[in-house]
Amino acid sequence: MCGMINIGEAIKEELDRQERSVTWLAAKLGCNRQAVYRIFQKCSIDTHLLLRISLILHRNFFTELSQAANPYPSRDD
Repeated sequence: MCGMINIGEAIKEELDRQERSVTWLAAKLGCNRQAVYRIFQKCSIDTHLLLRISLILHRNFFTELSQAANPYPSRDD
């Protein structure tokens, strides 16, 4: 079970949304297609790899993870 955000699934969905191929992402990451498919199956991911993927896909996955970790707005106002 992955919890609130399945990061591998979110990456796959963004790749699909951008109509990019697994081969394209693998080339950008400098790995093979099988490694990308393994990423899609992960519930968690190394932060350095997630940063690289965020930059490649122009989507801040860190913000989404942070929001899921703290779903309640601050009451400091």
